Amino acid sequence: MKKLSFKNQRRNEDVRRCLSLLIREEVKDSRVSPFCDVTGVDLTPDLQYCKVFVSCLGSEEELGKTIEGLKAAGGFLRRELAGSLNLRHTPELQFIADHSVEYGSRMDALISQVSKEDKERAVGEVVNQDNRYKEEEE
Repeated sequence: MKKLSFKNQRRNEDVRRCLSLLIREEVKDSRVSPFCDVTGVDLTPDLQYCKVFVSCLGSEEELGKTIEGLKAAGGFLRRELAGSLNLRHTPELQFIADHSVEYGSRMDALISQVSKEDKERAVGEVVNQDNRYKEEEE
């Protein structure tokens, strides 16, 4: 995968910031959750297409409805984006559900659970007796 130049990274961040503000303040669609966040943007080098990664607090159903609402408001968002950013082309927006926040919180809970178990375990006790390596006889 090609590394993004500083200019492309700056463009991605500008588009992400602008879209996040527009979704939070301008989109009036009832399907779009108020706890919706734009977690990332991937703008193609030719500025024709833009993948917008969206995260939403709540159930998978709410995230699906939010993506539908954002797709419906895509034309409005594209027009507003063209007015606020000075880009050669206004990209076509593609909204994609982002599960990284849920994954991160799940990993955090698992790490906390393991840490708690380690504190409760006596010093010198074998961690997992069932899965120890068996000595192979040759």
